[in-house]
Amino acid sequence: MTVATGVGSMPGGDPTYAQAENARLYTEAVRIVLGELPDLPHLPELPGRGPAADMIGRTTSLLELPVDLQPAGWRLTSAVGIDQRRAASLLAQDLDTVEELAGDHDGPFKVQLTGPWTLAACVERPRGDRVLADHGARRELAQALAEAVGAHVGDLRRRLPRVTDLIVQLDEPALPTVLAGQVPTASGFSRHRSVHPPAAAEALGWVLTAIADAGAVPVVHCCAAEVPIGLLRSAGARGISVDLSLLDAAGHDDLATAVEAGERVHLGVSGVGGTDDEPGVAVLRQVERWLDMLGLAPYDGLAITPACGLADAADARQSLSAVREAARRLA
Repeated sequence: MTVATGVGSMPGGDPTYAQAENARLYTEAVRIVLGELPDLPHLPELPGRGPAADMIGRTTSLLELPVDLQPAGWRLTSAVGIDQRRAASLLAQDLDTVEELAGDHDGPFKVQLTGPWTLAACVERPRGDRVLADHGARRELAQALAEAVGAHVGDLRRRLPRVTDLIVQLDEPALPTVLAGQVPTASGFSRHRSVHPPAAAEALGWVLTAIADAGAVPVVHCCAAEVPIGLLRSAGARGISVDLSLLDAAGHDDLATAVEAGERVHLGVSGVGGTDDEPGVAVLRQVERWLDMLGLAPYDGLAITPACGLADAADARQSLSAVREAARRLA
């Protein structure tokens, strides 16, 4: 059966709000996700609450490596800082909320973490510039993430004991830029060297294998152009999540190969704001055109999602409702 799910982020929250107000907004986001996406709900992210709640802060909070928040962003340090502790506390509170509201969910469930190459492109070394510039540091970061995901999956299994399939989505929006050597240095006057595909696949493979070994399904999400689908699959991804509007011809072919191999495909489609009166009709038509173009039929591993995260969406509920209705009609 084709289902609907979300990418991860949702609107709401502000670092200046009181803790109780941010907690209320997160509870509301969880209720929306559970209500609109009953077949494949996900762990909402509210990056509007500040760096401790964004995709980098949430993931680094799970690592044994100490980090702290600097003006330029997250940076590796010699000791755990207050910002990392705050990110860990915030994630624990979010998981408590999900456990309370979704503890009886008896279907699949999805959570999101930042992938090793996007982390390496965003997190700084202790003396400045990105981890990406240091072979040893980026290896250590990827291995630390691989170690962290096992414990995270175990915690999620304890909190959500009735979940059938736990899907762990690695967000890698920076991966195409890393492979192309287009990540700017700290000065902005140069670019970091490109990472060769075998090295990129190796680091990804450590994390994806750790997810699979923990009993979860590893999926990689990349809402960018030139998604290296073949590399992701060779690294161990058992599902690919993309923005349909950004795929080139090679991307469509690679995605069709993944479908034919029986792997999961999360197809990001934008349909809100179209001319159709019925919700989901614009989304449905785009998915049907894609399936017809490739000569494919709807299948159990297909999920429809919004094109990307909804942190800045004017009406996240409408976006989720549209993909849910499209999935229902397609099924």
